[in-house]
Parts: sequence; structure tokens; C-alpha cells
Amino acid sequence: MKSTRTLLAATLITVFVSPSYAIVVDQIDPVALNFHLMHPGGDSKPGDPNAAFYVDGVYHLHYILTHDWTVKGKTRKGFSFVHVTSPDMLHWTWQQTKLQPSFTGHNMYSGTGFLTKDGRPAAIYHGGGSGRNQIAIAMNRKLSAWEEPFPVEPKTADGKEAVIKHWDPDCFLIGDSYYAFSGGRNPPLLKSKDLKNWIHVGDFFSHEPDDVAIGEDVSCGNFFPIGDKWMLLCISHPYGCRYYLGDWDAEAEQFVPESHGRMNWRSDDQDSDSPKEYRDFFAPESVLAEDGRRVMWAWLTTLEDNALRSETIQSLPREISLREDGSLRIEPLRELKTQRFGLVTHEDIEVAPEARTAGGEATTRIAELQGDAYEIRITIDREQAKRKRFGFRIFTDESRIGLPIYLQPNNGTLRVGGTEAPFKVADLPAGEDVELHIFIDKYLVEVFVNGRQAMVAADMDWQDASGFDAYAWGAPTMIKKVEIWKVKPTNQGYLEARDSRIWEPDTE
Repeated sequence: MKSTRTLLAATLITVFVSPSYAIVVDQIDPVALNFHLMHPGGDSKPGDPNAAFYVDGVYHLHYILTHDWTVKGKTRKGFSFVHVTSPDMLHWTWQQTKLQPSFTGHNMYSGTGFLTKDGRPAAIYHGGGSGRNQIAIAMNRKLSAWEEPFPVEPKTADGKEAVIKHWDPDCFLIGDSYYAFSGGRNPPLLKSKDLKNWIHVGDFFSHEPDDVAIGEDVSCGNFFPIGDKWMLLCISHPYGCRYYLGDWDAEAEQFVPESHGRMNWRSDDQDSDSPKEYRDFFAPESVLAEDGRRVMWAWLTTLEDNALRSETIQSLPREISLREDGSLRIEPLRELKTQRFGLVTHEDIEVAPEARTAGGEATTRIAELQGDAYEIRITIDREQAKRKRFGFRIFTDESRIGLPIYLQPNNGTLRVGGTEAPFKVADLPAGEDVELHIFIDKYLVEVFVNGRQAMVAADMDWQDASGFDAYAWGAPTMIKKVEIWKVKPTNQGYLEARDSRIWEPDTE
């Protein structure tokens, strides 16, 4: 029997924006988003994205779904990989779930996807309850059927069983050798020629950078070449999504990290003594796109004081690449531009606080955001931004500050909502203006600044006010340009899968 949520899902209101375009407003399921990928079946945590591929013009992504699973008359918690496909990483279609305990005989915990030497899609993951990491190879290029998975059982150089921690694994090819590491603290590295016979090589890392705290684990790991370096994208469970950049030492068969960066930061309302409670940007996965771009997602897990913790919502796809100086560039997926319409441009917006002995602030209304899906691009002249605390507020009115987006030279951060992440205007190359890119999807907001920082926030009271203001403190600030587009929804597949429930795994 379908849930009440599913039966009521068909109650929609269609608002015609133009003769050729209409917005479908969901009155029953207000959590449903417009252009973020989210699970169509309600509570679903955890929602780790996994096993991503680009095959024959189609993008494939899996994510974990928790569900009941009955074995020998006893009901326990099951974990399956839900399968979605897309032509552009925006418009997703749900497929029948194949990687599930009723097929594998064990639970599906995090891992990654890779292509075998002969180009076959394969998934490596931790088989929950099996005590081993497992490998499954697709039987076709639509990923609609899989060969029976087999365990990764490493040996030592002298043929004995290697004693290692089996946890979130990754597998990658270098030359004609497969390498795999197993997650946790001090990840072990394995090597194979055929995916069946594995040798324990040693430690995956040559060393840990100084800004990695002792006790941080490597989980949800994904290791790949990027530019002229190698990147490890992963989490530590205490501190969320992070990454390493460095080199592969072919002789030592080790990853040599040169730098380490974070993609998740604590919010004001999250307990600093319990870091497991601030993982807003968590559990990443990436794919190599058709044109060679590296694109990543992350599960958004504890936003808005855990209000979204039970939902599986993925971040916007992010393009990641290296600059000439070796630093990481983070940009929104360029295909998002295809969803824009109705551009409105504002130029030379002045925000002028009154002169005071100390401080003083002011706001200027830019627009009323009457819809629920927007892309906003803002340009501020570099000299106007120098040493100024300024920014923007959305979902605001005379009685509500709304969601702040501030640049703060006093502590060198970008503030979005209650979260602060490192960003300094002073660190930008000479002559580079400040460029903010804001995506609003109902209550969910993602902010990119100069391709150097990206943050996510949520405001569950977003419907209380529609104002979009510029803000300045201490000195007048001129905003060079604000471009505002509405965004067409990409969630038709979500709406269909919510009703059809094609993704429901077997329960026995």
C-alpha cells in the first residue's frame, strides 16, 4: 500500500509563467526541491552518493537507501544502492534497484564506481555484514543487471591472509594494475592484476598533513588524477567533506599529499564539542564527465539544525579543477545555465551606511524574489570590496534579517547563514573582481565565490519574506552588477518516481 505522502503527491498547482513554460508547485510535499537531486520516497538516511559513471551518453549515479529487509523471518535494517540516470546531471530518472541485499546477500555500504580494463562498469563497496569489501561488475552498459559480487580478500607478500580494516573502499587503475584502498584511519593499499587476487602493498599515505587531526578517518574516498596532480576526495566522520592534493609515488606505491582542504564547516548552532553533529556537506562522490570535467556531489545531511537529516538531498553538481598555482577551483555545473530564463539586471547599486564613530550599517533593496528557484550572479569591483564587511540578505523584510551572505575581512571569512568558511578578498589576484554566484532552490541556498569557495545553507522559514537586499557595514559600497534569473525545474523524474516508486528495493 502506498504511503499517505505518495497518495497525496498528485495534488499540484500549475502556474503558467509564459505560453511555453509553467512552474509546477507541489502543495503537499513542500520539502520537494526544484533542481536538486533528492530521494522521492521520504525518510531515507543515510544518502551517500556512490558508484557514478558516464557510459554511452548517460550519467549513472547510485545513493544509499535504508529500508526494512526480512531474512529468515526476522526484519532488520537493509541498505541498497538506488540507481538514477541522466543525460546532463540535472534531469534524473529513477531505475529499478538492482544492488540490494536480496541480490548481494549483504548490505550496501559506501564505495565507488570504476571501469575495468575492458571498459565494464564496476562497483567496489563495503558489504555490510559480510566482513569484507566487495566488487560487483555490471552485465550490461545500462547497469540494469549485475554479476554476483565477490569479496576482496587480500594476501600478504608471502601468501598469508592480510589483516586489514575493511571499510569504505575505492578502486583505480594505474598502468595495468588495479589499486584499492580500504577506508578508516591509516588506510591500507591493495594491488591486483585481475580484481580477484589482491596483495597488501602497505600504507596508502606516505604521511598526513599537519592540518589533519589525529583520529580523522578516510571514508567515502574517491582517488583520481586532476590536472598534473592526484586528488583524494573523502570525508572524516567528525568534520565532513575534505580533500587532499598531491602526487603518486610509483616506486613506493603511495600517495604523497602536498595539501589538504575542507569543504565543510561548523555552523553557529552546531556543537563544537560534538563534531559529528556538523556535517552539512558530507559523503562525496565524483564522475569524469564526457568532456573530461571532474564533477562531484555531496550528501547534505545536517542542515538547518538537522531539519533535513532524514532526507536524502545531494548538493548541486560541482566542477572541480586545478588552477595554474595548484589550488582547487570549485564552480557550479555549467549545464545549470541551460535552465535559466527571464534575466533581470541591476547595475550600480549603492549601499551607504551613516558615518559613525564605529561601524554603522545599511541595506538597499535589490528585488523581491517571488518565485522559488533562482540563480543570481553578483559582481563587485575589487577596490570597492577592499577591507569592507558587506554582502547580501535573502528571504528578508523589515522584521526579518533572513539568510545573510557576508564577506568579512575582520576574520577572513565568507559567512552564509550561520556558517563561516575561509575567504579573503585580499588573497584574490590583482585586478580580479569579487564574483558571487547564488543558487536558491526553495529553502536550500548554495553560494560560490570566485571559484575559490563554495558553501551551502538552508532556511526552512524561507516563505516568510521575499526581499533580496544588499548590505554594507562601516563604509559605502557600490555593487557593480546583479543578474537574476529564474530557474526551470528539473524534477519531473522525481515527481514520477515519487508516484511510481520504481526504486523500491525488495524487502525479503
